Amino acid sequence: MQEDPDTPSVAVIMGVSGAGKTTVGARLAQRLGWEFLEGDRLHPPENVAKMQSGRPLTDADRAPWLAAVGRAIDGWQARGARGIVTCSALKRDYRRQIIDRRAGIRLVYLDGSRQLIAGRIAARRGHFMPASLLDSQFAALEPPGPDENPITVPIDQPLDCIVAQIASMLQPRIDTG
Repeated sequence: MQEDPDTPSVAVIMGVSGAGKTTVGARLAQRLGWEFLEGDRLHPPENVAKMQSGRPLTDADRAPWLAAVGRAIDGWQARGARGIVTCSALKRDYRRQIIDRRAGIRLVYLDGSRQLIAGRIAARRGHFMPASLLDSQFAALEPPGPDENPITVPIDQPLDCIVAQIASMLQPRIDTG
């Protein structure tokens, strides 16, 4: 039995704030036995302070964060580890910075309506991203195109269903022949 070489070793879970990246990513990592990294932890302190004050990040603000996400992926791949990292990756250019030129990465897009996500943000506590920035998130969002080969999952379903859908696309296929 041999594992499919096209099976990804890293999944990048993307979407706007409040889409459920951390919840889905952590549960998915647990299910698959992969490492998990909450990408927001890689933001420089000045980015966190800017978001806490209700100001959206610029492309220049995001550059060191995206580079850190890329380094985390490189670290997993250098060790031969499988991992899941969350990263809003709202723009195609951001995704290019963290995915292009790196093999074995699969993009997972958590797709949801503004109304659903606004309700989730209103209910959560202790996150640095205020609800006032949701509109800027949707304004910046460039949903991934077919050429990016995303796994697109609607988030208006139970968590276990979301995780099962993604896991079925990420689990290694075993050749028994």
